[in-house]
Amino acid sequence: MENINIDDINKGLLENNYVSDSEITTTVYLSLALNKPILIEGPPGVGKTELAKTVAKSLGRNFFRIQCYEGITFEQIVGEWNYQKQLLELEAIKGKSKDISTDIFQDEYFIKRPLLSAFSTEKDSVLLIDEIDKADEEVESFLLQALGEKEITVNDLGTFPLKNDLIVILTSNSQRMLLDETKDRCLFLYISYPSVEREVRIVKRKVPEADDDLITKVVELVHRIRKLNLLKKPSVRGSVDWVRSVLNLNMDSQDEALKQSIGSVVKNKSDKEKVLKEVLKD
Repeated sequence: MENINIDDINKGLLENNYVSDSEITTTVYLSLALNKPILIEGPPGVGKTELAKTVAKSLGRNFFRIQCYEGITFEQIVGEWNYQKQLLELEAIKGKSKDISTDIFQDEYFIKRPLLSAFSTEKDSVLLIDEIDKADEEVESFLLQALGEKEITVNDLGTFPLKNDLIVILTSNSQRMLLDETKDRCLFLYISYPSVEREVRIVKRKVPEADDDLITKVVELVHRIRKLNLLKKPSVRGSVDWVRSVLNLNMDSQDEALKQSIGSVVKNKSDKEKVLKEVLKD
């Protein structure tokens, strides 16, 4: 483990504009100390993906990302043969008395995808497996096996051991239940919508040119909006975009600017009508 403590982690995150809290910081520290992956759940837009990116940046590590989706395959996670390059090589050696397999089944003909790249680099890295709940259980099981055994086998190419101290962060929006084995092997972290105070600090970090009164007003409005029965609750990113929008409109009436830029934070017609009627009413 790197010679680092909880205060160092918190400082590193803050220096890279990620406003953490004690639970987030402690979980990142324990991931390093215990060499265990982190499984992060929580509503969209609360900073799950951003945390993984910032951990890599603050620790000076390489960052790799597997963006999961329905139907994602082994090849898209690990890698695949460059068939076009192989065919060109076959054409070049046609008629020559050479062992074809020796020529076209080598590393230079294989396109590495994020998992194999994260395993192969010798520099300590962070691997984000984003929205793992969108992948099927077979893919989840494969990832679990590779991470558990710390090696990946590719047919016709060989076995690749893990070459660095890899931090693995998985995120889930709970689209489906994850395997118990996945949960058992991970530290669990739930990131909810931040408190008003923490969200004000987050927005201030992202939009330092905005005055405190505007940021506080926007964040308090967003918290009121989240209490409504909406199809999509506003994200923290929405708060940041709303503040930026008001600044860019540069209108005499701040209240009018808030109404005019409501599309920064509310993302469908019925929600917009409800917010205008119940929160931004005259």
